[in-house]
Amino acid sequence: MLEKIKELDTSLLVYLNGLGSETYDKLWLIITNQLYWTPFFILLFYLIYKKIGGKQTLYLLLFIAVLIAFTDQTTNLCKYTFKRLRPCNSPDINTIIRVVQSRQSYSFFSGHAANTMAVATFLFLVLKRHFKYLGFLFLWPLIFAYSRIYLGLHYPGDILTGYFFGALFGSLLYLVYKKLKPQYFPG
Repeated sequence: MLEKIKELDTSLLVYLNGLGSETYDKLWLIITNQLYWTPFFILLFYLIYKKIGGKQTLYLLLFIAVLIAFTDQTTNLCKYTFKRLRPCNSPDINTIIRVVQSRQSYSFFSGHAANTMAVATFLFLVLKRHFKYLGFLFLWPLIFAYSRIYLGLHYPGDILTGYFFGALFGSLLYLVYKKLKPQYFPG
């Protein structure tokens, strides 16, 4: 069963990674770099600040920092427990995929997918009553995480597992936030 899942994961990676071309490589290298998302984050937190105020925005940022730290450490624990080679480093597959970028760390599961989905889930749950089209926020983790497949850094299973844990952690932290908000974060 596990071997069949790995085969499907590899086949899907080969297909999705093969959709790329040198023409778009630079674009996907920009998309995968967190620094280039800074204008998006600034705009997002400006809109949040305008909607809920400075104090509440600072509380959200505190919760997001805790969420990212927890998600990131969990991801690293899994990577060093499972020690799954990234596609770009796997001799079984790196000669048949487009390797646009390489990393030496392990692959399972994707920290990019987990962190972005955790933050998107948490923000969505906290702010959905304030913003009509907040569901579009989930485009961020989708685009960001696909860049990892495009570049040859993650298998689709790494991404899906990252999404699952990110959504789980974002939802759990939302429950903590909701429980603490009336007592410590009025308004």
